[in-house]
Amino acid sequence: MGVEEKWKANADKVAFMKRFPGLLTAWEHWRGKTIETVDPLPSRSGGAVLVATDGSFTVAPPLSPEPAELRDALAAARPTLERHHRDAYVEYDQLALKDRELTKQARLENILGAIQNNIESIPELKERIRELVKQWK
Repeated sequence: MGVEEKWKANADKVAFMKRFPGLLTAWEHWRGKTIETVDPLPSRSGGAVLVATDGSFTVAPPLSPEPAELRDALAAARPTLERHHRDAYVEYDQLALKDRELTKQARLENILGAIQNNIESIPELKERIRELVKQWK
């Protein structure tokens, strides 16, 4: 058996795995399905194979979503999740509002600090600020 035959055999195996009956490769295909088992993947810490009661399945990565992904997920699923976790959404909304307000304050302080730190070394800065303020009136 030659190397080329070995590579072809591997390519055939991989192609078959990718079209294995029941393999779901898009989350929207899971709508309405019931998960029967969640089996850990020995080759990938935190990964799992999710098997539905109808024999469909998918491979799931480790469940460690980034904060931006969690924010998007909470927003996308809010119509469904809020029925079950109303108090958590109230608390989340309060924390998100506080974060937005503190972000705004921090930006304001950064801008004012930049002006104060540069006012002496950039003499035209005062005049440019005055012109800017006049434009707003």
